[in-house]
Amino acid sequence: MEIKYLKTFLTIIEQGSFSKAAQKLNYTQSTITFQINQLEQEFSITLFEKIGRNMLLTKAGKQFIPYVKNVLNEMDKLYYFEKDLAEYQGDLHIGIGETLLCYKLPNVIKQFRAIAPKTKLFLRSMNCYDIRNSILNGTLDLGVLYEDIGGLNSNIISHMIGHYDVTLVASPDMKKKYYDFITPNQNIPVAFIINEKNCIFRQIFERYLQQKSITLSHTIELWSIPTIKNLVKSNTGLSYLPKFTVQSELKNGELVEIPTDITHSNITAICAYHKNKWLSPAMKLFIDTLKKAEL
Repeated sequence: MEIKYLKTFLTIIEQGSFSKAAQKLNYTQSTITFQINQLEQEFSITLFEKIGRNMLLTKAGKQFIPYVKNVLNEMDKLYYFEKDLAEYQGDLHIGIGETLLCYKLPNVIKQFRAIAPKTKLFLRSMNCYDIRNSILNGTLDLGVLYEDIGGLNSNIISHMIGHYDVTLVASPDMKKKYYDFITPNQNIPVAFIINEKNCIFRQIFERYLQQKSITLSHTIELWSIPTIKNLVKSNTGLSYLPKFTVQSELKNGELVEIPTDITHSNITAICAYHKNKWLSPAMKLFIDTLKKAEL
């Protein structure tokens, strides 16, 4: 059995098709088909069946996935066994929530790079739900995310790295106009400037508005926290953000907090990985660096 055939099989699953797997692996599509045929002959099973124009996983193919992941995980261990572990070689794929990546992780990453310069660090700014799903399907080694997503999954191991307050902020001029977010049954003609719909702190604030029967004029949806802050400072609207992201603006008076009745106005950040994932030296180092950073 060729290990590369197993990697090809998982790549097809991750990419969603034979053609995309071929592009990812820089193979011809005929090579992909040959490798899958070899696997099917060796194990006397059918992994994919053609439905219309698509190649879909069979029931046996779905059952085959965890065995393949276990084999490749063990091969990773052998790979690192052959290396000088003190050098922290290899690749490390980490998905990180944007606010954490922008404001909490730079020093951690700097410390990690100083100790492990030979580790190829692949960082992705991701939504917390996507991070959780990518940990489960094996496309990420580690995730740094907020656990407030309604359950992680029993297959995920997590380490708490910090609790953070979330606050409603506006410019001083905006607060003078629309300062009351406690009285229920209001229609406040101001825009809510925030991240995409699956943003944790957006969901907290929108639930609060619903409970209070408070409506805002509209929502401006952006993917950049610095851009959101700049628009809030320019009186375009208000936002609900982790306090650590606006600490300097609150201190210098560019932004001010608006009181609310939100009872659970904090979120918890964690570092997480799949329970079956082998903790490589690089993974252990990154987790340890996070824990020591006191974020």
